[in-house]
Amino acid sequence: MNVKSNIKLVNDSLAQGCRLIAVSKTQPIEKLLEAYEAGQRIFGENKVQELESKHQALPKDIEWHLIGHLQTNKVKYIAPFVSLIHSVDSLKLLTEVNKQAIKNNRIIPCLLQVYIAKEETKFGLDENEVIELVTNFPAYLTNVTIDGLMGMASNTDNENQIQAEFKGLKKLFEQLKSVTHPSIRMKELSMGMSSDFELAMQEGSTLVRVGSAIFGTRNN
Repeated sequence: MNVKSNIKLVNDSLAQGCRLIAVSKTQPIEKLLEAYEAGQRIFGENKVQELESKHQALPKDIEWHLIGHLQTNKVKYIAPFVSLIHSVDSLKLLTEVNKQAIKNNRIIPCLLQVYIAKEETKFGLDENEVIELVTNFPAYLTNVTIDGLMGMASNTDNENQIQAEFKGLKKLFEQLKSVTHPSIRMKELSMGMSSDFELAMQEGSTLVRVGSAIFGTRNN
């Protein structure tokens, strides 16, 4: 796979206002550097340990996004530098992010992960839980912001189903824009991966998480 040409191909296909997150999980540093040299500055990792080690090894102008499931006991390792956490799926986790943000004298931007797939394997809050958290945002959460929503569509070949799931998430996102609170910013909609990012863009995604279309098959 030619990483540089793949980065260009994906970027050329992006809708206006949509940014590319190069999902680099399990990929070697050399491949990330190829993407970096092609101009890519946003990288997404699923695992905290890998995110931390790559942050240490690579240029410091990279914007690191944590896109995988995050355990509360791992937050402290990424709190000093993470640019955006996509996978906040509970008030307990958000409270821990806030705690670690205070320790690092930072405000950490987060996305609420919404369960939109017709599968049992995905994490996330349901629509009612998201509405409750956003409309009754706890006053003690002083060092986090909710910058938007993230969702993963079902792993299916049924494009109508995928599109309907993205459409539903966009509707919720637009609904929550009416909430007026300094910590609720609702500006990012993270949806779409290598197999479905074109559909996600049609439905208003602002961040697409693309891995295999750039780097090739993962080294599991």
